[in-house]
Amino acid sequence: MDLVLTSGTWPREVTGEAVFSSPEPVPGVPYALFGPGRLCRLSLQPGTHGAPEGRFAWRSHRVDSPSARLFGAAPESFSAGPTGFTSPFGVPNQANTAPLPWGDRLFATWDVGRPAEVDPATLGFLGEVGHRDSWGDPALPMGGVLPFLLSSAHPVVDPERDCMWSVKLVIDMASGTQGVEVVHWDGTGTTVSRWPVRDAKVRGGAHCVTQSRDFLVLADSGNFIPDLGEMAGGERTAVIDTSTPVWVIRKDQLLSTPPGDTVEAVASTAAPSTGHMYARWDDGEGIQVLFEHMDLVDLGYRIEAGDLDSRGEPVDPALVGFYNMAMAPNTVSEMLIDPGTGRAETLGRLSEDWTHNLQLSAMDWSTEGLSAPTLHHVAVQGFRAGAVTRRAMQAYSDRLGGLPPEDTPGVLASLRRGDLGVASSYTYPNTGEQITSPVFVPRDPAAHHDPAGRPGDGHGGDTTRRSAYGGTDPGGHDGFVVVPVLSDEGMRVDLFDASCVGSGPVATLCTPAGECVPALLHSAWMPRAPRADSSLERLRFADEIDGHVEALPDELARIVHAVADQLADPSGG
Repeated sequence: MDLVLTSGTWPREVTGEAVFSSPEPVPGVPYALFGPGRLCRLSLQPGTHGAPEGRFAWRSHRVDSPSARLFGAAPESFSAGPTGFTSPFGVPNQANTAPLPWGDRLFATWDVGRPAEVDPATLGFLGEVGHRDSWGDPALPMGGVLPFLLSSAHPVVDPERDCMWSVKLVIDMASGTQGVEVVHWDGTGTTVSRWPVRDAKVRGGAHCVTQSRDFLVLADSGNFIPDLGEMAGGERTAVIDTSTPVWVIRKDQLLSTPPGDTVEAVASTAAPSTGHMYARWDDGEGIQVLFEHMDLVDLGYRIEAGDLDSRGEPVDPALVGFYNMAMAPNTVSEMLIDPGTGRAETLGRLSEDWTHNLQLSAMDWSTEGLSAPTLHHVAVQGFRAGAVTRRAMQAYSDRLGGLPPEDTPGVLASLRRGDLGVASSYTYPNTGEQITSPVFVPRDPAAHHDPAGRPGDGHGGDTTRRSAYGGTDPGGHDGFVVVPVLSDEGMRVDLFDASCVGSGPVATLCTPAGECVPALLHSAWMPRAPRADSSLERLRFADEIDGHVEALPDELARIVHAVADQLADPSGG
């Protein structure tokens, strides 16, 4: 679609591309978060990427990975359960949660699979990160050409070492926990390196990885606990934890240790349970981490047909498959962690009546901005009585306080880094709207970019020359915040001045005929969307099916080879 400017004036300083991940709706899937991944790209300058003059290009494309292509070719072979799809082909990598830029490269991620690279210009699939053999044994020996790998939906790109850090989780059926391995990829070739972390065990997952200059920070994102009884066809009884174990690992220790050898980590704790965390880059005085906690948000309690909502009314059938939303105000905290001892000091904390469903945020991702962050922008979706079920409330009856008597409005708030005071906020008046993932756009980055600098390198020399992601005055306060808003009347995109979001949108884009789009999850900003570098070596699906395709029935094996041939042919891939 080509979006239309319906109010305000679009500033010339708003440039680049906003990218969003979305799980594609699929009939019959009991959990909406497990649909095949789709990337959406909004070009922030009118008349670009095929849009006519005065219009803004919104382009959407399925992540056409081997998983998506096999599903499209033989959907009857895939069966859906409480933890997603299974099939004779294996477990599909939906790559539906977050976009991850790396310079001019773009990846789509998920907690149950490897990062998938796509072409930033066409959004076409290019390859998954790391041959399956280099990732080691699958999480469970389920067989097939699609390996069952548990990873992180938020790996990080290291701007100084020019590499990607992620994790792999190893299931221990005896304890019901998962061991943690650090995964490293230098961006070239088709193998990754892995190091098991001693005594690091998670109950839920490792949804988010964060980093400072010298350290990786890992945590148990315990807001989705696998329930073996539910997986066997019973009722869900597992509940989320009240705190989160955190581990700090020195990067130099990892890179000096032979891959496969165990590494040590310093343990710490954060509370309540947390989904996302963001560390300050400079770590000379300790590791300063902003935690976005998910108080009483249990993603495992999906809304089911026949559920009653918090008011005792039947749930809206349109919400079946969506996750049970927050049953308490959510918390944001900023902590300073001693990397030698794990001792954590709380610097700031925010939890208010209006902070229900705080799960999406925007920040300045340039190295300059991460080194001296100023504002962190959060989208709070508000309490939604119709998306909280009595079934989940019963499971948490001993931890549940009073719920709001009615829906509360969504809020876009700018929090000061450090003490987490609210610098500015805007309240959305319509509770029938869903605020989705905001995107921070730096002001006029091209005017300050040093093309000779390393990606993300903003240290030393002329401080007015910055990395490609650094704007005029990095930190999060100087630029813009892009917020897609969903409703039954169609999608719109609100644009805010990042320094004063409380003044309201400075401009708004709308779909041309009130078109609606599926749920949008995480987002990112790129300074441009060029065609992918075809000279880079990437993993080919055809190179990792031998030894696995032979166990399939002949008809399914033929489909696998056909998909491998399509992906090997640039005109068909």
